[in-house]
Order: sequence, then C-alpha cells, then structure tokens
Amino acid sequence: MAFRGTFDHTLDAKNRLTVPSKFRAALSDGVVVSRGIETCAALWRPADFEAWTEEMVGAMGRLTTDGRQFRRVISASAFETELDAAGRVMLPARLIEHAGLRKDVVVVGNEECLEVWDRKAWSSYDDAISPKIPDLTASIGSTA
Repeated sequence: MAFRGTFDHTLDAKNRLTVPSKFRAALSDGVVVSRGIETCAALWRPADFEAWTEEMVGAMGRLTTDGRQFRRVISASAFETELDAAGRVMLPARLIEHAGLRKDVVVVGNEECLEVWDRKAWSSYDDAISPKIPDLTASIGSTA
C-alpha cells in the first residue's frame, strides 16, 4: 500500500496523533516513528523503515563517515510503537522538537511512509515546491 494524500489533524495534550483511518490497517502490525529528512516526523511500517534505512546506508556505504552518521542519527531518533485502540500514535518529544510541531499538523502521504508536518511549515514548503514541479520533471528521460 502506498501512502498518499494530505490530511489536517491535531496533536492532543499527550502528543498523540490520530492516524488517518484509511492507513490504520497498514500500520496495525506496528509503527516506527522517526525523524524525517526535512523538518517533519515520519511514520513507517517496520519492514519499510528497515528497507529504506538499508537502501540509504547502502548508497552511502556502510563504513563511510556519511553512512555511519546517517545510520546513527536515524537509528537514535527512531521509536517502535503501536497504534492504540483509537488509532493514535504518540510522538516523542524529541521528534516534536525536530519537526517543530505544534497542535495543528498535516499528515502527508509520501509513498512508503506518512510524514507529519507542522501545518504552517507544510503550507510554506508546499508553496515553495509546487512551482518547481515543471523543472523537477523536465529532466526525466533526458541524458546528460
């Protein structure tokens, strides 16, 4: 299942996020909550998180400085958890701080994971990236 769409949500007083209902079954076997590459938090199925981490570290080289640093930072900021009976997941304070999350958040599908953005930060990011889509796609299929 690919995670797609944009959903407005709020964090409750205990820093719990209600996962969009259409994704709860996909996350029923567990969730890895991790730091996002950009200023966001990410929710992963455990197997997808492992595959992504291995792919990234493999591309960098396991023993390179970059590979070791990436693996260390990503692993240190990843937390295994489960959805509660109400379909919520608690976001650790460390990830809330990294992502600059306040009460109003946006859950964004990013194919293999869900990203959790502060609503204002997502709006700014989306406004900045959207005009670049033609340029990003212009090089598809071209050779250097």
